[in-house]
Amino acid sequence: MKKHISPKSSRFIRIIFTYFYLILLSVMIIYPLLITASSAFKKGNLTAFDLNFQADWTLEHFRRLFTETLYGEWYFNTLMIAIVAMIVQVSVVTLAGYTYSRYRFVGRQKSLMFFLVMQMVPTTAALTAFYVMALLLGALDHGWFLTFLYIGGGIPMNTWLMKRYFDTVPLDLDESAKLDGAGHFRIFWQIVLPLVKPMIAVQALWAFMTPFGEYMLARFLLRSPENYTVAIGLQTFINNPLEQKVALFAAGAILIAVPISILFFLLQKYFVSGLTAGGTKG
Repeated sequence: MKKHISPKSSRFIRIIFTYFYLILLSVMIIYPLLITASSAFKKGNLTAFDLNFQADWTLEHFRRLFTETLYGEWYFNTLMIAIVAMIVQVSVVTLAGYTYSRYRFVGRQKSLMFFLVMQMVPTTAALTAFYVMALLLGALDHGWFLTFLYIGGGIPMNTWLMKRYFDTVPLDLDESAKLDGAGHFRIFWQIVLPLVKPMIAVQALWAFMTPFGEYMLARFLLRSPENYTVAIGLQTFINNPLEQKVALFAAGAILIAVPISILFFLLQKYFVSGLTAGGTKG
C-alpha cells in the first residue's frame, strides 16, 4: 500500500532542497571571490592562490599594478572599448528590435532567421576571417576594430531578444497614441521605450561586461602590450609557470569588478521600475 506524502511534508522537502541548492550555489560563487581577495591583499609575493585571512594585509599589490606594469593602460583601453560598445550596441539593438516588432517589411522573417544562424557560428570559426579583415583595413592591433567586432557580434542574438521583448508591449498603446496625434518617434520614445527599460539595462550590462572578460578575440588581434585589454594583460602575469605574479593577478581581477558593479547598481532600478514607468507617461 502506497504511502502518500502530506502537502506539508512535501512543502518542507522543497524548502530543504531549495535552501541546499542556494547554499551550494553561494559557496561556488563566494569561495573563488574569497581566494582572490585573500591573494590580492596578502602581504608578500605569492606563488599560488591561497585562502588565508590570518596573514598581514596590504595595498602594495594595487600600487605595483599601476607603477610596475601597464595595467593602467590596459584598464583605460578596456574601459573605452566597453563604453563605446555598450552605447552603440544598445542603440542599434533597441532600434532594430523595435523595427522588427512593430513594422512589416520584405525580408523580415528571413533576416531574423539569418540572425539566429549567424549566432550559431562560434567566434573561433571566424578568427581567420577577422584577422584577414583587420589586415585589409590596416586595423590589426587597433582597439577600434576590436570594438567594432564586439558591437557586431552582439547585434544578431540581442536584436532577436529585444524584438521578443518589444512584442510583449501591447499594440493597443501604439494605436491609442496614434489617435491622440502622436507620431512614430514619439510613440517609440515616450510610450514604448520606457516599458522595455529592463531589457535595455540587461543589454547594456552584457555589452559593457564583454570586453573585460573576453580573451581569445582580443589576444588574436591585439599585438602590442600597450594596446592590450585587461583580460590579455592579466593573463601575462600567470603565463610563466616559473614566475607567476599571483598577487598582481588577483588585485587586477578585483579592480575589473569595480566598473561593472557600479554600472549594475546604476541600472538595477530599471529592472523593476521599467515595467510600469511607460504606462504613466505620454
